[in-house]
Amino acid sequence: MQLRAILLHMIEQERLPVDAPVPSERELCRRFGVSRMTVRQAVDLLVAEDRLRRIPGKGMFVARPKVQMPKELVSFTEDMRARGMEPASRDLETRTIAADARLAGYFGASPGIAVHVLERLRLADGEPMAVERAHIPASLAPDLFERRAPESSLFAVLESEFGIFMDAGEQTIEAGPADARQAGLLGIRPGETVFLLRQRTFSRGTCAEVAFATYRADRYRIHLGLETSRHAAP
Repeated sequence: MQLRAILLHMIEQERLPVDAPVPSERELCRRFGVSRMTVRQAVDLLVAEDRLRRIPGKGMFVARPKVQMPKELVSFTEDMRARGMEPASRDLETRTIAADARLAGYFGASPGIAVHVLERLRLADGEPMAVERAHIPASLAPDLFERRAPESSLFAVLESEFGIFMDAGEQTIEAGPADARQAGLLGIRPGETVFLLRQRTFSRGTCAEVAFATYRADRYRIHLGLETSRHAAP
């Protein structure tokens, strides 16, 4: 734990940038007079905390800290700004489709309803973070694409132009492999693990958005609070 604190101080005090190399395990053993096992345990802790990363055959480097997925219902733009990062989006596709049975079912509607589709690449500090495809019933925002400026916040436009305020939501998250298109957009290798997210967002009890997103697993982590169902002893 002392060596972990020393290494962490080295990273923070010297303000080592992301991908900066750190001394090898052998060098750390020599410098601090500790065993290889002690060094490895200290490094393992920092790797688990996303402060260091190992690259086989190359060494150890300062890692880019992962972003924790938010527990509150906030837009990507609000979330990134709250973390001190500069959000940006790049529109990939805008179109209106007739919803199939699966998509219509998420809205609790009949197949064939008109749905606006907005696919975007979400970035933070210029780095790709996620590919997101949002679906909005056309009946709620008839001329959405005409009234929304390219690459602007979707939630902000829904609020200001259509009076739709998102007040509840639900998410399903699972891990899976990135396909070739997703990998190319996110700057990762095809087949690399990503988080696959499905979100339903509600306004006054009505499902106003269904979104499917692919998040980089190397840039995000999921943290959940846990509670026991057992009652405390009196």
